[in-house]
Amino acid sequence: MRPRRLTLASLACTTLLACTAVTACATGGPQPDPPDPSPQPDRSLEPEPDPPPPVPWRVGARPLPLRADGFGQVRPTPAALRTRRLPTVDRLPPPPGGRFRSTVARIGPAVRARMGATWRPGCPVGLADLRHVTVSFRGFDGRPHTGELVVHERVAAAVVSVFARLWRARFPIEEMRLVTGADLRAHPTGDGNNTAAFVCRAARKRTRWSAHAYGLAVDVNPFQNPYRRGDLVLPELAGAYLDRAHRRPGMVHPGDAVTAAFAGVGWSWGGRWESPRDFMHFSATGG
Repeated sequence: MRPRRLTLASLACTTLLACTAVTACATGGPQPDPPDPSPQPDRSLEPEPDPPPPVPWRVGARPLPLRADGFGQVRPTPAALRTRRLPTVDRLPPPPGGRFRSTVARIGPAVRARMGATWRPGCPVGLADLRHVTVSFRGFDGRPHTGELVVHERVAAAVVSVFARLWRARFPIEEMRLVTGADLRAHPTGDGNNTAAFVCRAARKRTRWSAHAYGLAVDVNPFQNPYRRGDLVLPELAGAYLDRAHRRPGMVHPGDAVTAAFAGVGWSWGGRWESPRDFMHFSATGG
């Protein structure tokens, strides 16, 4: 029988098998599969990622449908405003040194221009009898700010003394700026919170002049201290603050620093009225 001739292919295969056998013998047998060089972590043990931060509330950005009486429709208070502590936007320089400061001045051309249609001929008080008042206040951000009001000249000093007491009591106020013609034209959004005084208008749902039209009334933190008459709530989104037993910063309560300060200058509080209840409202006239 003739011997089988080895081809190059069969010789290579025989060599490979021999090398494999020698390696297995030298290492004691077949080798296990190598470990995974990058094991995957157990994701089930990792904490859930933090939720994204809430979107800041933008005041005046969401117009409300109108009621037949021209006010906005009353809606439930958004969650972001149920305990409202929005930061103050500085429109005037903060008080130097972080101390209480105040000024009282006649209505000059620049202030008159900013007032716009809030005063007009036929209002029950002339411009010469009004004063532009600036006072320091503390915001819900804890910082000192400068606010401004227009009031009757005969109550200007009393108003300054009231806000000096609120400064010492560290009572927070969100905003204090002049009411302007743009405010009168703006569509209701129900989320305003401007502490303000003069605006030439009738009392709400009345034909007589409001005390504001004489510069003899101040509204303090309207959102935390809303107005209510029947089914009307103003601001329209502030219904959560009708619960006066749930005390939150910026609210006015009987016997607190705010009512005491205004009572000290002989002003009365609309929060004591039966109807309407006007928790924001303080006046020198009782109305």
